[in-house]
Amino acid sequence: LRSDISPLLKDPTAFRTLIDLLEDHLRASFPQIDFIAGLDSRGFLIGPPLAQRLGIGFVPIRKKGKLPGPTESISYALEYGKAELEIQSDAVEPGQKVVLVDDLLATGGTMCAACELLKRLKAQILECLVVIELTPLKGAEKLKSIPFYSLLQYD
Repeated sequence: LRSDISPLLKDPTAFRTLIDLLEDHLRASFPQIDFIAGLDSRGFLIGPPLAQRLGIGFVPIRKKGKLPGPTESISYALEYGKAELEIQSDAVEPGQKVVLVDDLLATGGTMCAACELLKRLKAQILECLVVIELTPLKGAEKLKSIPFYSLLQYD
């Protein structure tokens, strides 16, 4: 399946190359980034090594009920029903610059919800960054004015 990053994760050389490419892109695009925020769950695999390379912190955005302490929560529609995402209320300070990371952009619903959470914390979203974009689903259009970058595009 072209929209699955599991083969990349199994191959250390391919995974290192993936992180290299994402790091190069971010270094070339943004002089300052305060945090990488990763989406549950595959964003947790890409975000921390990327943040480590850049010398910055990682913030998880999780499915409801997984984070300790006070959280901001958002409910959003899925194809079949709805889901909720949460971020810790003190995860980022107002004005801090954040890049959102996930493995895949399909319809964009989850990424939009995550952006909304970061906006509530008054973070500055520099970009939404994904490995794979399924272009026919037009998820990037949902993000409207938020910059978006995908390494691979599949139709």
